[in-house]
Amino acid sequence: MNNPYQPVLELTRGRIVECIHFGAAAVVDSHGKLLASVGDPKLVTFLRSSAKPFQALPFIERKGHEHFGLTEREVALMCSSHSGTDDHVAVVKGMQAKIGVNVDDLMCGMHYPYHEGTSDAMKVRGELPTPYRHNCSGKHTGMLAHAKLRGASLENYIDFHHPVQESILQAFADMCVIPAEQVELGVDGCSAPNFAVPLYNAAFGYARLCDPFAQDSTRAEACRTISTAMMANPDMVGGPGRFDTALMLAGEGNILVKGGAEGFQSVGLMPGALGPDSPGIGIAIKISDGDPSDRARNGTALAILQALGALNEEQLAKMAAFGPRIQLTNYRKIEVGESRPAFTL
Repeated sequence: MNNPYQPVLELTRGRIVECIHFGAAAVVDSHGKLLASVGDPKLVTFLRSSAKPFQALPFIERKGHEHFGLTEREVALMCSSHSGTDDHVAVVKGMQAKIGVNVDDLMCGMHYPYHEGTSDAMKVRGELPTPYRHNCSGKHTGMLAHAKLRGASLENYIDFHHPVQESILQAFADMCVIPAEQVELGVDGCSAPNFAVPLYNAAFGYARLCDPFAQDSTRAEACRTISTAMMANPDMVGGPGRFDTALMLAGEGNILVKGGAEGFQSVGLMPGALGPDSPGIGIAIKISDGDPSDRARNGTALAILQALGALNEEQLAKMAAFGPRIQLTNYRKIEVGESRPAFTL
């Protein structure tokens, strides 16, 4: 059996390559054309949190955000893996007040915030985390809103056969242009359903999210509502020092970014991002080892964007802390090697 992965990022020490990360990626435009790939674009893998914009889609299509008076920042938080800062918690609480649900309705579990400063401050004052601090609390609040909008049960809103989850699966399958019965299902870290499809289809879905020209007016409007909210509020999608937030800031309205756990990364380019007539483009990346440091997917994503011409020198400078090439130093700040792409697109 052929390995679907190939080297994507390598770390050197002196003249020796000390570490190699393997991965796969697909670059697809909104017409469904595979523009480029790394490894096997047919690799089936879970999107994890990169699925969140699609999970919000049927709620937005039903004008749920208008029904509950949700702001752009609140829509962005529905699609986020937020850092659990006090600002993020305040937005979640504001959403729940409008919807008429509370923290006890959330079924995402709990963990300390991703944001170290917030987490440290909580520990100093003896504050334990609640589901509000969970990175998926915005997504789960959106699912609760969706259930309430449709008069469906709140107690089992994450069950596979709940009407909210059934409509999410169908919307996801439609966006990725794959029959719903061919979507592999699993349970995410937050206990909600998650989806595995070929990288090609995941990238195609992001291209269609950014460039919904071929979809009916209701879905196209919902796609634009989501992409606009995320790009206008990148601090809600991630948080301080996070790759997704930094890249959307650098992208200045042309780049949609959403990562997922275990080394998955999605990027979407808006129509015109590569020139006046360029279509929307989706990029889906999977790092084989789960990439616990995020360095491989960050460097790979930036290398692909650089190869496509999607980032200019000024934008690349803003992203230099994430890659694609980084000088490596030891604890005395002595340069010992570099992190660099190991592929040519």
